[in-house]
Amino acid sequence: MGYVRWIIFLMFWSGIAAVLHYTLPQYDVVRIVNTYEERIELNDWTRAFWSRPDAQSAAVQNRDVQFIQAVRPNGDAIVYRNEDTGWSWPPYFKFDTANLYTQANDAISTKDAPEWVAIRHYGWRSQFLTVFPNAVSLSDVAAPEVKPRNWFNIIFLIGFSAVAWAVWVRWRRFRIRRVEPIVEHIEDDLWAAGNALRDRRNRLREWFRR
Repeated sequence: MGYVRWIIFLMFWSGIAAVLHYTLPQYDVVRIVNTYEERIELNDWTRAFWSRPDAQSAAVQNRDVQFIQAVRPNGDAIVYRNEDTGWSWPPYFKFDTANLYTQANDAISTKDAPEWVAIRHYGWRSQFLTVFPNAVSLSDVAAPEVKPRNWFNIIFLIGFSAVAWAVWVRWRRFRIRRVEPIVEHIEDDLWAAGNALRDRRNRLREWFRR
């Protein structure tokens, strides 16, 4: 039983960690090399990784999506999608896709004369699933090693940890005061019922032996 409880515990917190890692903002320092627009089919389960900025988005089977191609300081390629989030999840309330696309085009630079920018984004990049992180904003940086400090994540995770700790402490107190006495009472009743049943069975055996 202890193993099952630990497995459930690990699965629960692994799920929470995955949701937070996907949803919370991250910063990448990159050099933008190109932008383009492509018609994307949204007819399978991977549509969960694409934005739904309005009510009509859920029924659309395909749509044109803007992309930003970039290169990291170490030379690795990375591609971002540029979609509005609207009022849907995650709550970035992004409505400026056109402006961000213009900024990205204006920031295109070459390898010989690089211009480094910090792209704020959320989501994951998976070549196997063909999913892309969604760019939320971009800003110029002086050098590739200059990365903005992610104050939002720091404050959010501290607050989340405090709330989780407070909930756990209160649940533990509630369990000790209310749940465990009830469980012990039920166990005592079951134990007493088992003893009574065993006594009756023994008496019945004695009666048949006469």
